[in-house]
Amino acid sequence: MAPGRRVERVAALIRRETSELLIHGIRDERVHQGMVSITNVEVSGDLQHCKIFVSIYGEEIQRSEVLEGLEAASGFLRGELGRRLQMRRAPEVHFHLDRGIEKGTSVLNLLEQLEQQRETLGEVQSESDQPTTDETTTVNKT
Repeated sequence: MAPGRRVERVAALIRRETSELLIHGIRDERVHQGMVSITNVEVSGDLQHCKIFVSIYGEEIQRSEVLEGLEAASGFLRGELGRRLQMRRAPEVHFHLDRGIEKGTSVLNLLEQLEQQRETLGEVQSESDQPTTDETTTVNKT
C-alpha cells in the first residue's frame, strides 16, 4: 500500500473517531457552547502530527472558547485515538479554525446585494427610458 493511501485512511479514521468523541467523549463545557463541525483532517506523512480543521457556529467569543476547550482536550483525544485506532504512537492533535464556510457565506451575501442593486438600477433605467408626458407630442386632427 502506498504511503499516501495509508495517510488518507488514517485521516478519515481520525475524522470519524474525533466526531464521535466530540459528541460523546469530551465533557468540557466550553466545547459544547457552539455547534462544532470537522471540515478537514490533515495527517503528516510520518503520522506524528494531525491538524483538525473545525468550523464553529456562534459568536466570535464562543468560537475562541470552544477552540480553547478543544485544545485543552487534545491530550485526551490523542490517547483515545491511539486506543481506538490501535496505533503504536497516536499523532499529536492540533485544532485550527476553518473560516471557509464564513467566507463562502459572505461571498453569497455580496452576490445577493449586487443582484438587488442590479434590479434596483434596472427599474430606474427602465423608468428613465420611457418618455414623459412633456416630451410626447400629440397631433390633433381637425
